[in-house]
Amino acid sequence: MRQGAPEDDLPELFDVEQVITCRDDRVGLRAVVAIDDTTLGPGFGGVRWRSYPSTGAAVAEAQRLARAMTLKHALAELPYGGAKSVVLADGPLPAPGSPERVALMERYGDFVARTAGSYVPGVDMGTTVADMQTIRGRGARAFCDEVDPGPYTGRGVYAAMRAAVRHALGRGMDGVRVVVQGAGHVGADVARRAAADGAHLVVTDVDEARARAVAAEVGGEVVAAEAAMTTDCDVLAPCAVARVLTAPVVGSLRARVVCGAANDMLDTPEVADLLRDAGVTVVPDFLANAGGVVQVHAGQAGWSEEQLVARLEAIGDRAAEVLRDADEHGTTPVEAARRRALARLTAGGAG
Repeated sequence: MRQGAPEDDLPELFDVEQVITCRDDRVGLRAVVAIDDTTLGPGFGGVRWRSYPSTGAAVAEAQRLARAMTLKHALAELPYGGAKSVVLADGPLPAPGSPERVALMERYGDFVARTAGSYVPGVDMGTTVADMQTIRGRGARAFCDEVDPGPYTGRGVYAAMRAAVRHALGRGMDGVRVVVQGAGHVGADVARRAAADGAHLVVTDVDEARARAVAAEVGGEVVAAEAAMTTDCDVLAPCAVARVLTAPVVGSLRARVVCGAANDMLDTPEVADLLRDAGVTVVPDFLANAGGVVQVHAGQAGWSEEQLVARLEAIGDRAAEVLRDADEHGTTPVEAARRRALARLTAGGAG
């Protein structure tokens, strides 16, 4: 079946404020914009460009990621709502700067411009700063600063990790055994920060050479990618693919704390309860990995470096508060974080 065929099953479209479909056969464009909530401001979220098995799968991912952005912005106290968009790829993506790519992004920019600023796109999987500049050139608002978000995301994740270790283990990072799953920009940054505080690092990545390079830099060791979730450790830091925490994985998990940069770490909502019952402290991903969006807003708002650093470190304070709240109310950290985000959304919509 051709991707995007009308026979595809679609998720519940009214789960979010607005779902916009975009199509232009001349340039091969099929895209979906999901605007989850604009209570706090325009919906901000990246443009993900990849293949999907169906239209329904693309819409579902856009909606799910848009909801995560709503929570992320609310918890980080940023003036944005949650949104996300996906561009459906039928094959390999056109090369950066190619006429085909520019034409498709120009046409997509026309659709984004129609939202009149209620959707603000940014870079995500498969898209680049140049793509955002093309979109902005069509009269749409887009965030396209040429800044690597990795170190900012990493700093926020590590601040949350320190708070979780203090909460769950009652100690600092010195001597703590940390498994970093995914040695990309963010994972490597988290590994460096933990090593600088005396933690013992175990690094894993599907690219073994990359894992070895990061492990050598931080004085750590390497384990095979498939062993990441079952390696004995104090802290597991998923910094790669989504949905790595499944019900079967919980049964073999050997970590006391989970805190990483990966989006959508939990395979299903029920996994949060399983982790709590297993005595594993989890920092919700939409809380821990907010450093990138904080940096984006800092650029827009003209914050000083000191202001930016303070807001990144505040992610750790927020994680500590959420973990305490979860313990006091006998709930999961995910539910505690959602409740906190909802309170801000309710307050933002008052009056």
